Amino acid sequence: MQLAIRHETHYDYDTPLAYSAQRLHLWPADFAAQKTVSWSITAPGFDKALAYTDGFGNHVHMITFGDVAGPVSIVAEGMVEVTDVAGVVRGLASSAPDAVFLRQTKPTTATASLRTLAERQFAGRNVLEGLHALMAEVHARVAYEIGATHAHTTAAEAFADGRGVCQDHAHIFIAACRAAGIPARYVTGYLVTGQGASSTAAHAWAEALVPDLGWVGFDPANAKCPTDNYVRVAAGLDAAGVAPIRGSRRGGNTERMRVEVRVEIAQQ
Repeated sequence: MQLAIRHETHYDYDTPLAYSAQRLHLWPADFAAQKTVSWSITAPGFDKALAYTDGFGNHVHMITFGDVAGPVSIVAEGMVEVTDVAGVVRGLASSAPDAVFLRQTKPTTATASLRTLAERQFAGRNVLEGLHALMAEVHARVAYEIGATHAHTTAAEAFADGRGVCQDHAHIFIAACRAAGIPARYVTGYLVTGQGASSTAAHAWAEALVPDLGWVGFDPANAKCPTDNYVRVAAGLDAAGVAPIRGSRRGGNTERMRVEVRVEIAQQ
């Protein structure tokens, strides 16, 4: 299946922007189940961007620009061909050792309740069975509610509150996996909900390392493994590490950001 994607981030400022340096995780990586047909990024300073592949296999672009009086837009768009392989990720180059993804970060630090969650789901099950049980349990216990959390909400906070969005579902799943000794990573990308449908937001899920199978995706927000309705863009330890756009600026007081994402099934 081919998916057409357009992701625009628009910034407005009350005063001129003197200088900005931004790191972009906006370019999908190719692997066995995903091939980029066409892709482009339009942004100030992109013609001089520093492009590299990081240790996690992510395509990264560093851009700098300045002396901007008006609004700024960063647009990533293109076409990606995806095959449904039940979430199994093969053929993705990464120089980082798998054990790196056992490291807990502030958003994914496991509290006693999260450790108990992990113990109960993996008791008497093999790793793959336990991961599916954990995904279902997180989905059941944490209601999807936009606005219930914010960018810095931790897995422990969202789990205790029982509400969150896809970022929180992924962080909770990752925290429980790492507490159980299973490497897990945070994934950003896109999701289309069905034939002829579109989405108005980027998506996030998790991947966990399964013995004799490799990395497998799990989406607790939707209680399913990624299919050909998903496009994988980047992966890291947590949401902050693979934010689509992250950086710093001078000037440009009172920043207002608007994000518009459109994902559609392309005409075959």
